[in-house]
Amino acid sequence: MVTAALSEEPTYAYFLGCTGAAVAIIFTTLGASYGTAVSGVGIAKMAVNRPDMIMKAIIPVVMAGIIAIYGLVVSVLIARLIVDEPDRLATNIRWKTRYVHLGAGLSVGLPGLTAGVAIGIAGDAGVRGTAEQPRLFVGMVLILIFAEVLALYGLIVAIYLYTKL
Repeated sequence: MVTAALSEEPTYAYFLGCTGAAVAIIFTTLGASYGTAVSGVGIAKMAVNRPDMIMKAIIPVVMAGIIAIYGLVVSVLIARLIVDEPDRLATNIRWKTRYVHLGAGLSVGLPGLTAGVAIGIAGDAGVRGTAEQPRLFVGMVLILIFAEVLALYGLIVAIYLYTKL
């Protein structure tokens, strides 16, 4: 038997929730993959002259990968509430909360994309510069941290939206 809350839910409500989960993981992994690729090119070019610095130069790749984890967390949280069975969690979820799912996905996905781009560009230039002048290493790490924090802000907003259900 379908409850009243589910029978009033529009047909596009599940689409909104699924889109929120998809947007969260798609955009964050796009940012992470771009950051990994661009900084990886910089690492490869730097390693030609300074193969001893490869392990120090791997930091931008690790930081870019963390961004994808933010999207994974939010996607799993959203997907947990997207069920089609009336006797499970969905019985007390209003269709309007599907908009919140979409907002949460966008709020972690888009900052994750931009942070990945920033990490890729700053990581590429940073590892090349560190190969020439090792004292630039601390500055590179600080810039990468500031870029990573942008994605972290998006994660915080997404979790805040998610808890407002």
